Parts: sequence; C-alpha cells; structure tokens
Amino acid sequence: MITGAAGQLGYELQRTVPTGTTLLAVDIDRLDLTDASAVDAFIAEHQPGVIINGAAYTAVDKAEEQPELAEAVNVTAAQTLATSARRRGARMIQISTDFVFGGATVLPWKPGDGTAPQSVYGRTKRDGEIAVHSALGIDALVIRTAWLYSARGGNFVKTMLRLMAERDEVRVIADQIGTPTWANSLARTIWAAVARPEVSGVLHWTDAGVASWYDFAVAIQEEALPRGLLARAVPIHAIPTTAYPTPAQRPHFSVLDKSETVTALHETPIHWRTNLRHMLDELTHA
Repeated sequence: MITGAAGQLGYELQRTVPTGTTLLAVDIDRLDLTDASAVDAFIAEHQPGVIINGAAYTAVDKAEEQPELAEAVNVTAAQTLATSARRRGARMIQISTDFVFGGATVLPWKPGDGTAPQSVYGRTKRDGEIAVHSALGIDALVIRTAWLYSARGGNFVKTMLRLMAERDEVRVIADQIGTPTWANSLARTIWAAVARPEVSGVLHWTDAGVASWYDFAVAIQEEALPRGLLARAVPIHAIPTTAYPTPAQRPHFSVLDKSETVTALHETPIHWRTNLRHMLDELTHA
C-alpha cells in the first residue's frame, strides 16, 4: 500500500512497481489519513504487508502559518498508519526529508546524526519519524531524501523551466547546498528496501553528487535548450539566501550520506545531472 499516490513520488512508485507485486495506491480522495478510524478500517480490510507512507504536508513556507495541519498530516497521520500497521503485522516505510537537520556542517549528514529542524515542516517530519519508530520498532524503516523532482507534479525543475520561459533573467540562491534527486531514483530504492524486510532504522537516499540551487538551475537551462524545452537562454544570477527571505528557514547544507544504504540495499546512486537528463527527456516526449 502506498499513500500520497497522486504526488510525484507516488507516481514514480506506481510506474516502477516490481513484477508480481499487488499494489494498492491511495490518496486523499480515497482515504483521509487524518481519520484514524477510517485508516484502521481500511488497513484491516485490505491487509497490506508493507505500507509506504509517501503522503506529507510539504508546503514548507505555508507550514509556518498552518502548524496544526502540518502536524496532523506529518505526525498524527504517520502515527495512525504505524499503529494500524502494528495491529495487522505490516511493515512500514516512512519517507522523510533533509529538513530534519540544521546547523553548520561541511560533511554529509549520516542517518545517526542528531536532528535539529529549523522549520515547522522539518520538525513535524522529524516527529513523524519518531512516532513511526515508536509504534513499529524493527518493522519500521525511515528513508530520508532531498530536493525531489519528477516530470509529474510541481517542483524546482518545472518552476525553473517556466520562469526561464517567462522572464528575461532569473535569480537563484547559491549558498544552499544539497543534491537534486529524481523521484524515479528514490522509488526504485524504496522498492529495493521493500524486498529486504530485514532492513530497518533510518537510511538516506539521494542521487549522487552535490550542487547549489544555482548550479541546479544552470544545469536545467543547459540541458533544456538542446531538447527544445526552452527557446532561448536567459542570464541566471547567483544570490545569497539573505536576498530571498522566506517564512521557513532552509538547511544551508543538506547533503545526505548514502553509504549505509548502498551497503544495506546494494543500490548505486546515479549522478544527479544524468538523472536530470532522463527526466527532461521524459518532458520532451510527453
């Protein structure tokens, strides 16, 4: 069973589902995860062996104004799913985020590093991790990711393509560092984790490499032009975070250490720029 089926990760999970897997994909229109009795009845009826919780409140800045809603989706709903999973003997994979980290570092974050979320979104995702582990113990796996994008849904790549087509120049933050991650790559890694029920705890997954948002934007334009996704090049200006204040504070360095995932799942990350090309090829032929 996957939740958040209409989102970009849910879409990629559905199109990468392994042969022979019976998949139950649900979104808010079919199951309200904030309704505990409905969730428990649904899981009791369908008896999933594994629940992949891809549903989340991800409007990072709006979460500062709507902390109760973020809490309901990211913490309470995750706890409800985990509690129901425990009752039915199911395993759960909770998808989480680099936003659980904060503070100054120049080394990739390891799964066991201390969390220090700097936003409502980050705090609620961290608390969701804790709730799931508390309910399920070794039957829970948290997979943290970062900078997710896909041909489906809204994301940085599609926003940049729109702005570059509409404007004569764009300004992009250059002092936040992380790793762009194609949702298809994450989906395949999640399915690898499903196939290894002995794996639990916390793992990290992103594509390979490191970039700033500015680097990412430059690559998007460079790759989009020869594919005909953009008609012209526009200047891209690097700006500091201070020049683009937002309600929620973002991590300045959110590169995630994937070495434990590589060992546990035998998955090898592909460089983010290679996967960006795959996604843009998809848009080209859409």
